[in-house]
Amino acid sequence: MRPSEETLAAILSRNGYRITPQRRAVLHAIVSSNEHVTPAAVYSRAKRTCSKIGLVTVYRTLEALFELGLVCRIESSGKSQSYALAPEGHHHHIVCSGCGAVTDFSDCNLGDLERKLARETGFAIESHRLQFFGICPECRSRAAGEILK
Repeated sequence: MRPSEETLAAILSRNGYRITPQRRAVLHAIVSSNEHVTPAAVYSRAKRTCSKIGLVTVYRTLEALFELGLVCRIESSGKSQSYALAPEGHHHHIVCSGCGAVTDFSDCNLGDLERKLARETGFAIESHRLQFFGICPECRSRAAGEILK
């Protein structure tokens, strides 16, 4: 179940963040998106509902949401970061190196690897983030079409 703007605002408020019209606009932009969005896209969407918003506010709000585990951040190779509401449960990403498309997946058992790494390194592992990079079917198809020309 996706959290509402009000739920996100309440969590931010409980963690000491003021809920300004600008922050509400960022929350609306994130909650109303069904895809991973760049800070520039969030800014553009937020600007529609709050003309007095700055890009720095967007970045700071996204960072606060990320720190609280409310959004996930995707780091694309050579491209800007993108954000999306964090789904329930642990998940990972596959990122297209061509167009930057992101696919979430969760069917991955890394428990054995975590335990092995903890044993071998002495670390008390708290979490992990896994991203695969590759070429999505659409980019592969487009590339194949270019070769045939």
